[in-house]
Amino acid sequence: MAKPTGFLEFTRELPCKRPPEERLNDYNEFVERYADEKLNQQAARCMDCGIPFCHHGCPLGNIIPEFNDAVYRKSWKEAYDILISTNNFPEFTGRICPAPCETACVLGINQPAITIEEIEKHIIEIAFDNGFVTPKIPNVRTGKKIAVVGSGPAGMAAAAQLNYAGHQVIVFERDDKPGGLLRYGIPDFKLEKWVVDRRIKIMEEEGVIFKCNANVGIDISINDLLREYHAIVLAGGSTIPRDLNIPGRELNGIHFAMDFLKQQNKKVSDKEFNGQNIFATNKNVVVIGGGDTGSDCVGTSNRHKAISVTQFELLPKPPDDRTPFMPWPTYPMIMKTTSSHEEGVQRHWAIATKEFIGDENGNLKSLKIVDLEWHLTEDNKPARFVEVPGSETEIPCELALLAMGFLHPQHNGLLKELEIELDERGNVRASEKGYHTSIPKIFTAGDMRRGQSLVVWAISEGRECARKVDEYLMGYSLLEAKDQNILHKI
Repeated sequence: MAKPTGFLEFTRELPCKRPPEERLNDYNEFVERYADEKLNQQAARCMDCGIPFCHHGCPLGNIIPEFNDAVYRKSWKEAYDILISTNNFPEFTGRICPAPCETACVLGINQPAITIEEIEKHIIEIAFDNGFVTPKIPNVRTGKKIAVVGSGPAGMAAAAQLNYAGHQVIVFERDDKPGGLLRYGIPDFKLEKWVVDRRIKIMEEEGVIFKCNANVGIDISINDLLREYHAIVLAGGSTIPRDLNIPGRELNGIHFAMDFLKQQNKKVSDKEFNGQNIFATNKNVVVIGGGDTGSDCVGTSNRHKAISVTQFELLPKPPDDRTPFMPWPTYPMIMKTTSSHEEGVQRHWAIATKEFIGDENGNLKSLKIVDLEWHLTEDNKPARFVEVPGSETEIPCELALLAMGFLHPQHNGLLKELEIELDERGNVRASEKGYHTSIPKIFTAGDMRRGQSLVVWAISEGRECARKVDEYLMGYSLLEAKDQNILHKI
C-alpha cells in the first residue's frame, strides 16, 4: 500500500493547464506535468483495496494499485514494468482515455477518485525520460507472416503483441502515415503526433513493418494477402458516420465531423489535404452531437476563431452526479465537461434539428430546431420523445458539423470483396472470446468488430485478438491473457 493514511491526508488534484486564452492560439497539448511532490501525493491516495474494482473498470485490466505503490516509492522502472505488462501504449491512454477505471475506484464511493489516468501518463513519460522504453526484439522468429489491416490502436496493439510472439507482422495503412484515429482523428491539442511517431519508431525497431498508402481491397488484392500470409487481422475501425437526412442536407457548409478534424490534423502536420477545405473562421458553428468527437470539433472551431460555437445533444441533460440507477462501480452517464467546453461553447440538450436553411447561393445560413420532451423508462433511461409544441426556432449557422457517431466499418472494397459475414449492426461478425471471422485465418478486432468505442477498448481487443491468432498458428500462446494480471517476459 502506497501510504496507509494517504487518502485521508490528500485530496484529488489534477495538473495545471495553460489558460484557455493562451492555448486557443495553437494546437499544442496544454496539460502540464505534476511537480514531484504532487505526483507522490496523488499516488499516496491509493488505498490498495482488498478488491480493486479499478481492475474491472479498466478494459485492459491494468494493475493499478501496484503501479501506484511503485510511483509513491519512486521506483520508476518497477512502475513502468507493471504498467506496460497490460498496456502497450500508456502514452495514448494517459492522454485520451475517459478513465473508466476512475469511476470504479473504491475511494470514489465517498471521495474524489484517484487520478489514475494522469499517474499512468507520468509513469510512461518518466520511463521515456530515463531510457526505460527500449525495443523488445524477439529472440526467435516463428517463420509465420501476419497481415494487419489498419494501423489504429487495435491494429497497432495486435501487431505489437504478435511481433513479441516472434511472428513477422506487416501493417497495411491506407493513409500516408500510421496511427489511424490517433493520427488523423484526435486533435493535436489532445494528442500531439510526435507521441504517435515515437511509438511507431519503437515498433519498427522491434521488427514491425508499416506499409502506408496501401488500401487493401482497392489497390491491394485481399486474395494476394490470403495467399501470402498465414493469418490476417482486420482492424480498420468504424468509419461510416451517421448522417442527418433532413431538408437542406445538400447545402454548402454541412460536413461530417471527421472530415473537419482530419483536415485540421493534416494542416498541423504540414501534410497535403486533398478534400474540401472546411473553415470555422468568422462563422457561427453548430456541432450536432454531444460526444467526444463533437467536443473535439468545439475545440478546433474555437482555434479557428469562430464567431460562436454551439453544441446540440438529442438526449436530455445528464445529471451532475450518480443517481440510484447508476450505482458504483458502474460507469455513470453523468454530466461531462471537457477542456474544449471550458474554452467556450453554448451547450443545449434535448434539441432536434428539423431543417438546414440556405441562402440564394446554396450556402447554409441557419438551422430550424425544436425542443424535445423525453419520456423515461422505469430505470430513468430515455425511451421516446415528442416535440414541444411552439418551440420551433431558427438560429444562425454557416457551418454545421455532424458528430453523431459512426454506424459500422466501410463495406465497399475489402469487406465486400471478402464476402465476410457481418452482424446485425453491419460490423464484422466475430466473438469476443475468439475474434475469428467467418473466413478461415481471418480475425478482427477493435471498432470493426465491436462498433464505435474507446481507444482503451481498441487496445484491449488488439491484444486479445493477437493471443487468439498466436494460438491459431502455434497451438498455444505465451502472450498474456487479459484476466491473468501477471507480468510476462518474452
